[in-house]
Amino acid sequence: MQSPSSSMPNHEFTHVAEPTPVRGWYALSAGVFVLGWLLVQQQALHWQVAGIASFTVALTWLGVVAWLRRHPPRLSPRARAPVLVPAPARVADRSADADTAPVVVRDEQVAAKNADFTRTGVRVVFASQTGFAEQLARQTAQTLGSTGMAARLDSLGTLGIADLQATRRALFVVSTTGDGDAPDVAEPFFRQCMAQPTDLSGLQFGLLALGDSDYDAFCGFGHKLEQWLRANGARALFDLVEVDSEDESALRQWQHRLALLSGRTYLPDWQTPRYQCWQLVERHVLNPGSAGEPCFQIALRPAQGKMRWEAGDLVEIGPCHAPSAVTGWLAAQGLDGAALVTAGRERLSLAALLARSRLPAADAVTGLDADAVAALVQRLPHREYSIASLPADGALHLLVRRKGAPDGVPSLGSGWLTEYAEPGAEIALRVRRNVNFHMPANACPLILIGNGTGMAALHALLAARIAAGRTRNWLLFGERQATRDFYYREQIEQWLADG
Repeated sequence: MQSPSSSMPNHEFTHVAEPTPVRGWYALSAGVFVLGWLLVQQQALHWQVAGIASFTVALTWLGVVAWLRRHPPRLSPRARAPVLVPAPARVADRSADADTAPVVVRDEQVAAKNADFTRTGVRVVFASQTGFAEQLARQTAQTLGSTGMAARLDSLGTLGIADLQATRRALFVVSTTGDGDAPDVAEPFFRQCMAQPTDLSGLQFGLLALGDSDYDAFCGFGHKLEQWLRANGARALFDLVEVDSEDESALRQWQHRLALLSGRTYLPDWQTPRYQCWQLVERHVLNPGSAGEPCFQIALRPAQGKMRWEAGDLVEIGPCHAPSAVTGWLAAQGLDGAALVTAGRERLSLAALLARSRLPAADAVTGLDADAVAALVQRLPHREYSIASLPADGALHLLVRRKGAPDGVPSLGSGWLTEYAEPGAEIALRVRRNVNFHMPANACPLILIGNGTGMAALHALLAARIAAGRTRNWLLFGERQATRDFYYREQIEQWLADG
């Protein structure tokens, strides 16, 4: 359930109840009336005494009622249910008149903090029916927070137009129910806010839509929300991401968007990666003699099973450290790399586990044995590459530029694929669908623009289009030297010659 502080995020709250003096007067007047009535009912009293008592009771009751009419109680509109209101940061002045409300002054530091969040923070908004969207929204906020970005979590049902207009960046995680309907908690927002035009030109947004493709209105509410945001001037930070029944590939795509938004190259996976075992079968340089870094064609085949992907899809590679980095770390810690340890369901050497893991700082493993180190380490984040081939080519091809640090040491991902992994080595790989970059379903003309190793995905798309008999394609490609860096030149020129 959404807490009060989530719907009004920048305030503390106090309860407003009925004033104690007023309750006392009510009790006193009722007591006097009851006491007098009991006295009147006592038959033992003389009629004169009973008359005086009745007169006194009536006079007292009228006096209490008259006082209450002149001094009405200041009650909450819902006296029986406490009302949550922002607690004042500071009371500047109070009038001598007891009935005058205090003047509240907003604390300047709170205002400054709010303004800073508006400039740099991200509001993460969820609309959840079963709790999954809320879970993903919380993971989203935590991930952004781990990078140093300010993130605030809100339920869509607690927000209004003014909240979105006061927000610079928002990430929406929304599910769909029924026939493309909003979750129950978001129904008020859908009926009241999305039914009217407004100005959201100051808002940038990203949207993760959850759904089930077994239903006709797949991710229906997510698409309605996106259309409404765009129609009212909001600008998308990136394309909408659809998740079909908790699809891991789509969730990794969302994590990739978060990495780009936070300025990080890679972020830890939310779930333990489930890689397949592939084999490195070929590696050769495509641009020998280039003034830039060498670019390699990497050919991979699965250890078992068929190859399945479409032009435009990506692969995620689980990289490994250079062998020298692992042996050097083990020597510095005085640990035996051949010692067998357990990682999940695997039994492997400590050296093999460390090769694919973040190497802990020395002070974090002081005094630990091999098993304790194995329990501590985390797997390296994956690296992404566009696929440059089609399954019909007989192998999965990548176009990888070897990147290096100023000291000449290759970067982790490119170093693993272009130098450290030997031919025949096992490569941890998983294919990720990238539907936003798939070939258009119709035969419309296609313009492809890219540079450098971006040629990989463009090459696969061109191959798929030509195989389908769709020859109206234009390729605009740039690199340093046409004589050295024209990747796939022979095949492209052959396509041109074939018309």
